[in-house]
Amino acid sequence: MNKKIRKPKVELPIVQLLPNLMTIAAICAGLTAIRFGIQGNFPLAVLLILIAGVLDGLDGRVARLLKSESEFGAELDSLADFLNFGIAPVFLMYLWALQDMRSAGWISVLIFAACSVIRLARFNVDNKSDTTVEDKRFFVGVPSPAGALLVMLPMFISFQWPEAPLIPDGLIILYIIFVGILLICRIPTWSFKTMTIYGDNIKFFLVGFVVVISALLTYPWITLIVVNLVYLAGIIWAWRASKKPEKHTHSHQ
Repeated sequence: MNKKIRKPKVELPIVQLLPNLMTIAAICAGLTAIRFGIQGNFPLAVLLILIAGVLDGLDGRVARLLKSESEFGAELDSLADFLNFGIAPVFLMYLWALQDMRSAGWISVLIFAACSVIRLARFNVDNKSDTTVEDKRFFVGVPSPAGALLVMLPMFISFQWPEAPLIPDGLIILYIIFVGILLICRIPTWSFKTMTIYGDNIKFFLVGFVVVISALLTYPWITLIVVNLVYLAGIIWAWRASKKPEKHTHSHQ
């Protein structure tokens, strides 16, 4: 009789699971955002999506710091990104503004979600590919977290100026589709992972960061509006900068 060979048990320090726990926490935040959106508590729903974005930005860095990167973690992170940035934000927009145009509004939701999953799939394929990136300064298209923030811009405007005239539903639908197209188009956008700063300017950068966080905590909606507008302007800047050759190039044969 053939006996089954038992695989040796592998002991793993719990701290090595911290990145995966952060990713799962982000998924919980995204799902709970949908719940609060259904209940009509949109400010809290937006806050949860922002928390999910922070966790998404930290889990990969923590994994690299702990040297606990794995294919499982990468796949889990990708699924979390689709939920938190491809479904939850646009579903909130549908619940918040598109109840009077449910069919057309739902089509825009589906288009955005499809563009988001295509963006994530393309990103995963590019990461696993052996081909080198032409210019590491840029992403190809708008990243999913940035797309989630952009698609909620009409909501931020309404929260900041509640007494202003309502944004037409048709315009919101077109805007959602526009942001979805930004996700999958080939337009370059800045990659903050590769940005550098001179040592003399670090203190100014830290002070600026404190100012942004303080503004976000004190005046959240106007700060998010400004961040969105600056990012949209940054897309134009990145497109113009991409036409110029990179100053520091390294070739490895």
